[in-house]
Amino acid sequence: MTYETLVALAFGYLLGSIPFGLLLTRAAGLGDVRSIGSGNIGATNVLRTGNKALAAATLLLDLLKGTAAVLIAGAYGPETAIAAGLGAFAGHLFPVWLGFKGGKGVATYIGVLFGLMWQAALLFLAVWIAVALALRYSSLSALVACVVTPVALLLMGRPELATLFAGLSIVVFIKHRANIARLVAGTEGKIGAKG
Repeated sequence: MTYETLVALAFGYLLGSIPFGLLLTRAAGLGDVRSIGSGNIGATNVLRTGNKALAAATLLLDLLKGTAAVLIAGAYGPETAIAAGLGAFAGHLFPVWLGFKGGKGVATYIGVLFGLMWQAALLFLAVWIAVALALRYSSLSALVACVVTPVALLLMGRPELATLFAGLSIVVFIKHRANIARLVAGTEGKIGAKG
């Protein structure tokens, strides 16, 4: 690993570790988002505060930090872009400021994907929307899209990105293990369900 890729990885990590969900909910006077719901800092848990605008802002900022890391580091080459994307994803999941307890990574995953290959990111979103409309499970929609993405990247002739996103997808599955258990048990909450 070169000096440039190490710097890109560190830069991506620092950018990715900004806990927008926590910062936005505190700024809005809603307290610590980690004290409600899943205890997560991501947009889905921010939505549990009842503030849809704040949840949307969290989703967008968590996505954009992945894209920004890739595009900024990408000015120095494709290897640094990939390293920064990996760093941003890791930073979101394991932020040093929060004792390495962060989000589940889906928004930042999409943001990194947008920065590296926007066509694949659009496919991810299309799969997510299709599964969400059909079954109304946000977690399942993300997991299915995470399975499709590395395969699509391989078919698009980007094996290096397919390898990266296969690894990121495995991490997303691990972070969603509680959701997977609830899906199997039939107790996972559906999109739009109350309580």
